Amino acid sequence: MADETTPTKERDASGAAGAFSDPRRYVAIPRLSGLAASGPGDRLVGSIAHLDSAGGRHVSAIWELDPAGGQLARRLTRSDKGERSPAFASDGSILFISDRPRPGGTDDDASALWRLPDGGGEPWVVAARPGAVTAVAAARDQPVVVFAAKVAPGGRDDPADEAWHKDRSDRKITAILHETLPVRQWDHEIGPEEVHYFAGVLRPVGAGGAGADASAGHTDTDTGLVEVRDLTPDAGQALQDARPVLSADGTTVVTSWQTSLPEGRVRVDVVAIEVATGARTVVASAPDAYWYYESPTISPDGRVACLAQSRGKPDEPYLTQVAVVDRAGGSPRHLDLGDLWPAEVTWSFDGRTLVVAGDRAGHHPLCLVDPDTSEVHVVQAGGSWTHPVPVADGGMFVLQSGIGMPPRPVRLDASGNAQAVQAPGSVPVPGRIEELSATAEDRTNLRAWLVLPDGASATEPAPLVLWVHGGPYGSWNDWSWRWNPWLMAARGWAVLLPDPALSTGYGLPFLQRGWRQWGGNPFGDLMALTDAAEQRDDIDESRTAAMGGSYGGYMANWIAGHTGRFKAIVSHASIWSLEGFQPTTDLPSAWSDQWGRPAEDPEFYRRWSPDAYVEAITSPMLVIHGVNDYRCPVSESVRLWTDLVEHGKVAKYLSFPDENHWILQPGDATVWYETVFAFLDHHVLGRPWERPSPL
Repeated sequence: MADETTPTKERDASGAAGAFSDPRRYVAIPRLSGLAASGPGDRLVGSIAHLDSAGGRHVSAIWELDPAGGQLARRLTRSDKGERSPAFASDGSILFISDRPRPGGTDDDASALWRLPDGGGEPWVVAARPGAVTAVAAARDQPVVVFAAKVAPGGRDDPADEAWHKDRSDRKITAILHETLPVRQWDHEIGPEEVHYFAGVLRPVGAGGAGADASAGHTDTDTGLVEVRDLTPDAGQALQDARPVLSADGTTVVTSWQTSLPEGRVRVDVVAIEVATGARTVVASAPDAYWYYESPTISPDGRVACLAQSRGKPDEPYLTQVAVVDRAGGSPRHLDLGDLWPAEVTWSFDGRTLVVAGDRAGHHPLCLVDPDTSEVHVVQAGGSWTHPVPVADGGMFVLQSGIGMPPRPVRLDASGNAQAVQAPGSVPVPGRIEELSATAEDRTNLRAWLVLPDGASATEPAPLVLWVHGGPYGSWNDWSWRWNPWLMAARGWAVLLPDPALSTGYGLPFLQRGWRQWGGNPFGDLMALTDAAEQRDDIDESRTAAMGGSYGGYMANWIAGHTGRFKAIVSHASIWSLEGFQPTTDLPSAWSDQWGRPAEDPEFYRRWSPDAYVEAITSPMLVIHGVNDYRCPVSESVRLWTDLVEHGKVAKYLSFPDENHWILQPGDATVWYETVFAFLDHHVLGRPWERPSPL
């Protein structure tokens, strides 16, 4: 259904007071996750997720947002399966990906590419294949479209591709024969399908076929996208998790390209592919695979910028930098951005300047960078600024957020002045946030965010939970739907969000302090910041807990074995034994590069494995894990739980058989919070144990 104004009940839900007091209300807050703008900047759309009618899952839809900020958002699409990844074509129509049934199709149809005309109406399919469409890019100035889709292994022709998919479906085959590493990624097996890029040209709307009557729901894809051809028939698994980026004139695609190497390592290059011929050129590569080049962007004059991440060595921490190279290739030139740890890079609309967002000192600023001199001009310094979309007037649209604010769309003019754009999802938080500092044992300056509940004071000090971020290469500087401190604040807790050694945005020496000693300086930094928080008169130092996920889970386990100061500890998706983790995680070489393999340096592994200190644990522990987690395999928490039980420790284990590294389904997310609340209420606040009702 098109042209639907924001429903009243959704506007009320997004701004309702106390949305954090009940996890079931919290998961119902609309979630804005991405933006797309027309070249002139006169149209803006976003992908916004809501709970479905049953409340069991989040479903995203495409919403029209007013670029000037004055009008309410309008919902443009609606289906049970949802819509995502919007992109503007050169004629102003909107392309998106959806699992919605195609006319004449079934609920089992794979994701297809759809098109919504500039003037509104019903969308129609422009590209569909037996395997799912996974990404789309549209040229700014020409009717050229490139989309990614999953195909049968070996680059088979279309009839063979369809037969292969049908055979596996009919015979209920899910088996995968692997021949290289890696075999898994985060929450899914790699293969057997390959991702290929396909290019085509959009027919003008009204030129006949579906374009003449969008409401007719035609399924003939030739009426929407013609001259479709496979640009990457030899891709194999090179394009897994890659995204195509198309030049403004539609002649060139740039993308990351992964190659498997001996001993389970990979090389990640940036390649350019000619749309007319499929000819492929390596643009950025490190022959020794020390640098991974990924997330490329291309300027109108053909220059390519990308993120460059180093592989890391025993004596050298990981680094992430911005690299620039000519479209024809050559040696990538790495830019010196100081303490800025880049996470996103794109070109300004005119291609003269780089737009870079990244971590720095507890924030995620938005910067303009001169690609020739590396000079950095900070456009927005405080909070978090992500997903920049430059437009023709020299400004851009961007998502603004922060620890205390969910993402909202903002328009920045050419001078960096901000104008908010209305969208569902704005909600006040129940408390306040302050910055806290401390000094490490080696005299390094440390900082953290401290979330304080309403009413915390010297007469009513709040209990404290130390919450350690994941990574470990990361920073507390942005909103998180999964690790959200405001649900704790709504229940009267203060939450400490520290950036210890190994956190990003503080320069190379700060990373070096924690390199190859996960439980060393990072642990000392966490304790120093906790000491600083407990010295405040609005914090009750006698009622404290610690928790964390991923690397934060590792640190929760390490803390448990090295101090008894916390009355309870929550360990989510953790690492318990480094020896067990290194060969079973989804990319083992990432850790053997810095640690070696267990047989090569057993002393290192024993020294820094939390399981070596199980006897010293005195704090009650809540262990949580999603079974489909391949980054930190569930075996880590099973071993942790087994060791705790066998050593007579006070503990509980919350398992999610259908979840992964993150707990994503709304029902499971509410149970996650309810169980954490119950555990901390009992062991820290002294309340009777109350088992969450769904359990």
